[in-house]
Amino acid sequence: MEKTMIKSIPTFVKISALAVLPLSLTFTAQAQNEQQQALYKIAEDISPKRIESDITTLVNFGTRHTLSETESDTRGIGAARRWIKSEFEKISAECGGCLDVYFQSETISGEKRIPDPVEVVSVIAIQRGSTDPERYVMMSGDIDSRVSDVMDFTSDSPGANDNASGVAGTLEAARILSKYKFNGSIVYAALAGEEQGLFGGRIMANQVQKDGWRLKAVLNNDMIGNIEGVNGVINNTTARIFAEGTRVTETTDEARTRRFTGGEVDSPSRNLARYIDNIADQYIENLDTMVIYRLDRFGRGGHHRPFNDLGFPGIRIMETNENYTRQHQDLREEDGIKYGDTLDGVNFDYAAKLTGLNAVSLAAMAWAPNPPANVKIKGAVQPSTSLMWDIADTAQNPQLSGYKVYWRHTDAPQWEFSKFVGKVNEATLENVVIDNYFFGVASVNNDGIESPVVFPGAAGSFGQ
Repeated sequence: MEKTMIKSIPTFVKISALAVLPLSLTFTAQAQNEQQQALYKIAEDISPKRIESDITTLVNFGTRHTLSETESDTRGIGAARRWIKSEFEKISAECGGCLDVYFQSETISGEKRIPDPVEVVSVIAIQRGSTDPERYVMMSGDIDSRVSDVMDFTSDSPGANDNASGVAGTLEAARILSKYKFNGSIVYAALAGEEQGLFGGRIMANQVQKDGWRLKAVLNNDMIGNIEGVNGVINNTTARIFAEGTRVTETTDEARTRRFTGGEVDSPSRNLARYIDNIADQYIENLDTMVIYRLDRFGRGGHHRPFNDLGFPGIRIMETNENYTRQHQDLREEDGIKYGDTLDGVNFDYAAKLTGLNAVSLAAMAWAPNPPANVKIKGAVQPSTSLMWDIADTAQNPQLSGYKVYWRHTDAPQWEFSKFVGKVNEATLENVVIDNYFFGVASVNNDGIESPVVFPGAAGSFGQ
């Protein structure tokens, strides 16, 4: 086993939390490589006008309730999903057929919100990677909408922000990213049945597990267009990233190990959130993201949850300041307050900003090598800490340059210290005591782009 020795703690340079990015900082602004420059361009190319057009089209279907009309070409969930599929097909045609576009469906019945048989149909588009096509990262939005009564499938339900904004963002990300080629695969998903019980996500997550996908990240976008909060705050410079802690799939033995080694705040979902938070700092102008240590908003849920339920890394990206008069409301005016999720409640520039955050994050992860697998750590009652991992398959990851070891104080929200150690499978941090820090490892490509940081053991594993 090849081993890199790092002499002593004074040889390391402390980097601020803002500067410790999931990308190498050894390049000057003038010398940045082609892919890093492309990440800036991806963010710049997201179009608020196209997002506005897509949200308007979705609103004009009248209602997108899961139980609504399916035969009409102009109204209801059927017309909406056929239009979304046609948009993905147009994008694919423009990139020479680079997207695999299909409906994914299952008939649901006997549920509280779907008592009678209903075909729940999502739209999936996959941009296959060139060297590691079985490794996936995914962006999703929800097709369906609702009013006050969750079973009312006939009233107008514009769903402009919740969640035409997420679907429009997913379509726009596909338009921009389809112009590039990546090592890993990118999935764009418009999921159905969210308001009725997260059914589109459940159907897809189950299929992903059945098919054995190496799914490394689910970026669920649910309400990314509102900047005027019900609390009176108007702010277009912040966003939230919700990320659960300990995996719900953790076994009894894994929980016992975690109790003595840590990992409660270093699940793959949490380190995915840290990764995206750093992407925002580096590539998205005037956007500060808040990593929320919770599955979702208090007592609520979203379409990343079915993937988390099966152990896949997944987070929710959304606006910071919600307006509850515009969510799940009948269209009406009471006491001078207008209720309803209409177009005038969406800020398209802000929706574009959050779409850019998604697109850059997807591109970086798809260009990066596979996150380190089988990361282990040792150093109990020793003056130094050693980390070990498997070197990625070179056929799947020809872009692999090496690995970077990260560590931080146990109460620090972001990674504070890092050291590139090369294409090795072990590194020792001399005089860095294991009890005083949390540790992780990221893989780095030849252009300096990194994977998310992987915390040692089952608690932090992104899988193979």
